[in-house]
Amino acid sequence: MSGTPSGTTRTLADLKDIVAVKPDLAPVSPEAPKYEAKRDAQGRSYATGRRKNAVARVWIKPGKGEIVVNGKKVGQYFARPVLRMLITQPFLVADRYNQFDVTCTVTGGGLSGQAGALRHGISRALTHYEPELRGILKAAGFLTRDSRVVERKKYGHAKARRSFQFSKR
Repeated sequence: MSGTPSGTTRTLADLKDIVAVKPDLAPVSPEAPKYEAKRDAQGRSYATGRRKNAVARVWIKPGKGEIVVNGKKVGQYFARPVLRMLITQPFLVADRYNQFDVTCTVTGGGLSGQAGALRHGISRALTHYEPELRGILKAAGFLTRDSRVVERKKYGHAKARRSFQFSKR
């Protein structure tokens, strides 16, 4: 389960190549909607990201690239480098690395789901701050909410699909 139809795993370099090769992914036509920047009085943009059962409320503003999650630095909250890489992907693809400070609160799910929710929230907040980044982030697949959630347990089963152990005698 790598997430791509061909069975190969995507790297950040592949995503950059996709965006670089196809700059016409968001054709601008006269009827295309013009998005306006959504910022509050402090110059921040807000968005909500979701993944599995995790919900991330994200505020971004211009800064030095500091990311604070639930009052902790990102390195302290997400100890695994893979999760930190997942969070910074939207900035790298949009070529805005270390240009925005991120403050967020994350609830629900596990660390992997929270990191995915944070990536989704950062991507949406970036599009609210700079609407012209929408085509790049959409082409990379960061604006799509991953709708996969855990299947519920059914009665008469040990788990969602697993049956109880069969005993002949």
